[in-house]
Amino acid sequence: MNFETLALIMVLGLAGPLLAWRRAWRLPVVLGELAAGIVFGATGFGILDTDDPTFTFLADIGFAVVMFVAGTHVPMRDHGLRSALGVGAARAAGVGVLAAVAGHAVAAAFGIGHGALYAVLIASSSAALVLPVLDAQRLTGKPVLELTAQVAIADAACVVALPLVIDPGNAGRAAVGAVTVCGAALVLFAVLRYLEDSGTRRRLHKVSQDRQYALELRVSLALLFALCALATRTHVSIMLAGFAFGLAVSAIGEPRRVARQLFAIGDGFLTPLFFVWLGARLNLREFGEHPELITLGLVLGATALLTHMVMRLSGQPLVFGTLAAAQIGVPVAAVTVGSQLGVLAPGEASAMMLGALVTVGATALAAARAGRKSGGGTGTDRTIGANRKL
Repeated sequence: MNFETLALIMVLGLAGPLLAWRRAWRLPVVLGELAAGIVFGATGFGILDTDDPTFTFLADIGFAVVMFVAGTHVPMRDHGLRSALGVGAARAAGVGVLAAVAGHAVAAAFGIGHGALYAVLIASSSAALVLPVLDAQRLTGKPVLELTAQVAIADAACVVALPLVIDPGNAGRAAVGAVTVCGAALVLFAVLRYLEDSGTRRRLHKVSQDRQYALELRVSLALLFALCALATRTHVSIMLAGFAFGLAVSAIGEPRRVARQLFAIGDGFLTPLFFVWLGARLNLREFGEHPELITLGLVLGATALLTHMVMRLSGQPLVFGTLAAAQIGVPVAAVTVGSQLGVLAPGEASAMMLGALVTVGATALAAARAGRKSGGGTGTDRTIGANRKL
């Protein structure tokens, strides 16, 4: 890693905003970043070396920030959300049961022993993608609250379950590590809650704002990296550490100033670097050697959509069932962690990302249809954020 490579990565990261420039398309920014990484990585020119330790470490930091931001987008403080928890939880559980059957069926059909992993992928939802879309389309009402609860519960549950199913041989160790990380996140929540209720946080905020110290951002990053350190020590993915800390911050209420600062360092540097790294790591040439994996990716995406759309039987609008199937965060985590552990078959990572992109495409169409039905426009400036989030 040197400055020339870093400059190239930042330039490649611009492919994301360029591809998502037209709001009517509602394409996530990550698509362009992944595509640029694919072209300049293992699939294409081979310029980007994803085995470089510095590049990999920076990508890990970006991954932690991505999952932290995803956690902060779960509306933990929304009182309306709590009234819809029952229906949302029931639908998330129903999808989970169907996904368990479908995941093992897909794995058996393709002769790959990752039924539990596929079940988690199929059952997952992306709160950080769906929730900003709902906000940008100005969608309100009881069905929206129920969808919000369903997506938040599914997202959190699948993030916790992924480390347990991706490496079944070490599931016990992963479970202990997951409990440890979640317990540490609860302790941080209690400490941050005390600082908020006692007024200490507000006093520090005033001094920091007056003197431009950015204390809250510094403390947030320090706590995030400390939790990531605990995760690596206990053999748990930093995915769980970032998401758990994000939930803790969301439950207290993330200061808007910190959100803006985190947006700058995340979306401006670390997040595009991570997705370019991820794209460069994917080797789509393996599809040529294993063309059946293209079918696997399409089947995973279609199965996720159908499994969520079955909730129409519970009274959920079909368009909302399609939105609930949006999945990028968990597949990205599965590809990242699975590649690091070496537990995925050749080309399987690319198949999982293809499946995720199928759901993203369907989500874009569903969002446009929901917006037309509600009479909303193309969305406010927050659509930019919605395009970014996982």
